[in-house]
Parts: sequence; C-alpha cells; structure tokens
Amino acid sequence: MFWRKRDKEKERFYLLPGQGGRGLRRKRNLILLWSIIAGLLVSGLLAAGLYLASSAPH
Repeated sequence: MFWRKRDKEKERFYLLPGQGGRGLRRKRNLILLWSIIAGLLVSGLLAAGLYLASSAPH
C-alpha cells in the first residue's frame, strides 16, 4: 500500500557500453553523419546519371 517501501533493487538496471548517456549520443551522431554522407553520395550519383541520360544524343 502507501506505507510500503518500494524495492529499489528491482527497479535498478544496468546499461552496457553504448546503451545510454554520452556513448549513445556519440553513436547516434555518428550514424546521422554517415546517413547524411550516404544520402548526398547517392543523390549525386543519381543526379549525374539522370544528367548523362538526358544529355545523350538520340
């Protein structure tokens, strides 16, 4: 009931490296950076391919 103390040991959890805090933030920022780089690269390749296809003589 209200007067019973909660067992804090049951609520305790442990994080492995990369699951939270600074490590997780660094990991997410790295994934975001590589996602942006990959998106720009694929977009550039697609744009170059479309340009070459449209400028080719018929």
